[in-house]
Parts: sequence; C-alpha cells; structure tokens
Amino acid sequence: MKRKKNLKKKVAPFGSWKSPITTDLIVKKSIQLGEIIIDHKDIYWSESRPYEGGRNVIVRMRVDKEKIDLIPPPFNARTRVHEYGGGSFTVKDGTLYFSNFEDQRIYRKLPGKNPEPITPEGNLRYADGIIDKRRKRLICVREDHRNKGISPINTLVSIDLEGNNNAKVLVSGNDFYSSPRLGPKGNQLMWLTWNHPNMPWDGNELWVGELKDDGSIGKSKKVAGSINESIFQPEWSCDGEIYFISDRNGWWNLYRLKEGKIENVVKMKAEFGKPQWVFGLSTYGFDSEGNIICSYTKEEKWNLAHIDLSSGDMEKIKIPYSYISLLKVEGGRAVFTGGSWSRPMSLVKIDLSTLNYEVLQSSTKLSVDPGYLSFPEAISFPTEENKKAYGLHYPPKNKDYTSPPKELPPLIVTGHGGPTSSTSSTLSLPIQFWSSRGFAVLDVNYGGSTGYGREYRKRLNHKWGIVDIDDCVNGARYLVERGKADKDRLIIRGGSAGGYTTLSALTFRNFFKAGASYYGISDLESLAKETHKFESHYLDGLIGPYPDKRKIYQERSPIKHTNQLSSPVIFFQGLEDKIVPPAQSESMVAALRKKGLPVAYISFKGEQHGFRREENIKRALEAELYFYSRIFGFKLGDRVKPVDIENL
Repeated sequence: MKRKKNLKKKVAPFGSWKSPITTDLIVKKSIQLGEIIIDHKDIYWSESRPYEGGRNVIVRMRVDKEKIDLIPPPFNARTRVHEYGGGSFTVKDGTLYFSNFEDQRIYRKLPGKNPEPITPEGNLRYADGIIDKRRKRLICVREDHRNKGISPINTLVSIDLEGNNNAKVLVSGNDFYSSPRLGPKGNQLMWLTWNHPNMPWDGNELWVGELKDDGSIGKSKKVAGSINESIFQPEWSCDGEIYFISDRNGWWNLYRLKEGKIENVVKMKAEFGKPQWVFGLSTYGFDSEGNIICSYTKEEKWNLAHIDLSSGDMEKIKIPYSYISLLKVEGGRAVFTGGSWSRPMSLVKIDLSTLNYEVLQSSTKLSVDPGYLSFPEAISFPTEENKKAYGLHYPPKNKDYTSPPKELPPLIVTGHGGPTSSTSSTLSLPIQFWSSRGFAVLDVNYGGSTGYGREYRKRLNHKWGIVDIDDCVNGARYLVERGKADKDRLIIRGGSAGGYTTLSALTFRNFFKAGASYYGISDLESLAKETHKFESHYLDGLIGPYPDKRKIYQERSPIKHTNQLSSPVIFFQGLEDKIVPPAQSESMVAALRKKGLPVAYISFKGEQHGFRREENIKRALEAELYFYSRIFGFKLGDRVKPVDIENL
C-alpha cells in the first residue's frame, strides 16, 4: 500500500523559509539577453554571461537552429559610449562588426576568420553602427576622449570597412547623437541629436541630411522635435517615408512624415517608446510596405500588435508575455526579448504568417516549481498632492511553508534605477529569492517613471529626493494599512538612483527600519561635479542647475545629514565605478560607523556600475539576507557566509 505524501506545510517565521531559489540558481545558469540583429535568414544577439565574468558574447543562429558563439575569449562586445553603452554590434551579409570592451576599438569578424580591428588605437569609443554598403563604410556614433581636461566630443562618423583610413566626421556641433538611419536609396541619412541640459527623454531633434557623392552630408533640415518634445527610434519605411515615435501629445506615440506633414499613425494613451539610456532600443519594425509590427505598454503591461498603415487599424497579437523589448522585424519574422511573471526573459521569434511563436534562447535553463513563485499584483495607491503612484506587490509564497498565526511579513520596498526608468513584471529570480523566503516585495514605479506618459515622467522634475521617497513611503503604508506587511519590519533597497532613494528615505524619513544600498548616490554635489558627460547635466532637471542651486543639492544629500539617520544599512560597491565613485559609499559608511548604527560594507574589485560577475552577484544577495536576519532577529533557512556588521 502506497503511503500518501505529507502535504502539510511547515510553520516558520517569515524570512526563515528555506527556498530552492538560491543564489547558485540565479547566477550559475543565467545570462542576460541583449541586442538583436536579423541578417537575411540568420539571427544574431548578445549574451552577457556572469559565469564568464560578465563577458558579452555575440551568438548567431542559422535557419537550421544551429547556434554558434562568434567572438572567442577574451573579446567582449560592449561599448562605453554614454557609459551605459548599447548598440555594440551590427551585421551585414554575414560579416560582424563590434566594439570590444577592453580597448573600445571596432573589430571586424569575417566568416571563418578571427576578429581584426578596423579603428585605430586611442581613447575613442563607438556605438549604434549601421552599414552603408554602397560606400563600403560603417556609420556610427563616436565619443572622443583623446583630449584630457575637456568634455568628450560626440559626433557621427564614417569608418572604412577595410580599416584603411581614419574616421570622417559627418555631423558635429551638438552634445549628443544617436540613431543614424540610412535611407532606402542610400542618398539620405537621418539621426537624433540633443544638447545639455536635456536628456533624450526630455527633448531632442530628428534631422535628415542629403548624402553627397563623396559620402559627406549636404543640405540638412530638422524634421521634428524640440527641447520639449522627445523623439524615439526614427525609421525609413520601405518606400522612403520617415516614421518616428514622439511624445508631442503627452504619450510616446507613432508618427510619420507624409507629403511634408507630420501625422499621427496611432493615437493612444500608451507608450510606444522607452527612455534612451542605451543605444539600440527598438519597439517597432516594418513587416512590409503597408504593415508595422509594434510593441507598446499600457496599464503596466507590454503588448505586441500589427498596424495596417492603409487603414490605421491596430490589432493585438496574442502572446504569453507581459514585457517586450528590442523588437526587430524582417523577412516575415518578429524577434524580441520577452518575459512574464512566470516566464524568464527569453529570445522569442514569431512567424508573422502563422503567428506561431518559438523560444530561441532563454535567460535561464532552469525551471522553478510555480509553488515557489509569487504572482505580482499591479497596485495603484494614493500619494502626495492627491496623485496616484504605481507598483508591483509580490506577497510571500512558498508551497512548503506557512507563517505563525497573526504574523505579518517583512516588506522590502525596491526603487528602480535611472531614476527615469521603470520596473517590470517579468520573472525576476532575485525578487523571487526574497518572496520565497517569506518577504513581501513592493517594486515601485514612483513619479518620474516611464510607461505612464510625459506628465507622470515630469513629476520628478526638480523634486528628486522628494517625490520618489513619498511614493515609496506611501506604497509601503498602503500595504501596511491593508494588513499585507509588518510596520516594524519595513526595508528599502535599491541600486544607483534607487540607492539614492534608499539612502534619502532612511535619512529624511523616520519610516523604514533597515536598508540596502547598491552603489547608491549619497552626495549630489559630488555626482554633479564628477559624473560622466551623458549625465553631467541630468541633475539640472531633477534638482536644479549647479552651482546655482547648491543649497538644494546639500539639503537633499544624505551624506550631509547623517545625524538624522537612525536605521541600519548595508552597502555594496564596485571599486571601478565611474558613475558613483566608491568614495560616496565609503563616506556614508564612515558616518554611520561614527554614529554607532549597525552598518556593513562590501566592495568588489573589478566591478563597475552594476555587478556582472557571478560570485559577486551571489555574495551580495546572500550578504543582504544575512544582514536582515541579524537586524530583525530571525534564523535563516539557508547556510550563508556571515557578514561583518559593525556596531551590532
């Protein structure tokens, strides 16, 4: 007689549950999927691999499904233009061109050959390249760091594909450029450009220039955009019309230039664009002369759709994904990265004739029993000035455990980076790491986040360090009032800009009981004076011009007000970080140490702004868990290497 399996759950305090979602699971079999290129019948993409030290590899898949790595170690396809990169490679007729991280030179990889450089040595960076086949050249953004003591110079340049001469400057004079696009006849080039203090999501311009016989730019004109209008992803249609995404009506919608006039292709209270933190973003493409495949986000969900350009009708394409990115369309196929709360980010191909989809590559090879996965609930909650803010609530979930009666879970509030960014409902093993151990998680899309229109995006203007904190506090309060979280165990964590929100909330509000800062900003003055060119005037919009508004910078810098801190904090910092230098975290740690508050500091050699190496990703998560267990006094269900916590 078979014995029935004991399905009775173990009773254990929140936070102490043992989970199969371990740090080994998160890093050992995981990759980060990046840029996508379709070249004839072949599909190319990039993979960032923690198990190879964060190396970015270009992978090709042929029509017979054979996959092959195209660049051998130690090559690393990653550009540092704008520091955040993107647009690191392009392909034409089977030949690969990519920026190599170590020396930032462009390399050409011919089929069956080793990569060879086609740009000279020197402090130059390249991104967002396209091939001008007629003139045998690559057109791309170049960032020139050769002149020390002055700001890097950004231009559009052409590079001989054989590497026979130095780059020729095509367009110059403005602070930034992106998105060069060659017309279908090869006689026109369009591009995006903007100047300080704007970021590309604040306002930029779309220009078109005539190409002369020698390849230089002749007469050029502005097509759209201004300091108050953001343009995203310009493209040429098959018949030579200009399409682009603009937020001129308050939402990033699709437009076209037809017979000299700009007209709205689809008008919706939805976002077809994204903040251009990196190059190479794409949300639509042409299936044929009269058809577009596009992606857009509405009510915190990304959708895929078909647009009939003759009628203007748009029809959704049913797919099991709530997040879509990097959409490319060519040859009857749509290829994108997509995920959902229960599906990891994957490279997906759709046959546009049958609408059947196929996963080409997954970000993880491991599957997780749904009994350990928390389903995110999209919530909206009241915040200051009678406004609403948004977030994703993940309640604790572990099929093996239940909590003692009347116990409420600790709540981790997460603020995303950027701060002009947004969270996603895609399966996040790091979030499930927490929820499967008995933590509730609130992933906040505070005012200033993208996905809710220009007005919501502008809520953070001159109010960074106020609106984001208000929304994180009010989101946590909303869950506490509904009995979803323990008011005495409220935690806030975040990286970069999310780290600033974390440190500011812990400094200026007596609400959260502990925090974790991942390369978080504590000194706004230092950030204004020391950060890289792309962000060097970003704070003009978020705080105000520096040094004119120096008093406000000081008022909102946690490092200037450590006497107001009363909660324990753990800090994680990359020692090669140029965006938030280690000195910021180290100064904050010293202040907490002097004040006698529990504090821990873990630094990683070789890491920059964001951790890429598997051993460091693993160590950070485990150390953070250990820190909370000591602060809140619960036993861990897993063995974790202890952390040196001072003043405990």
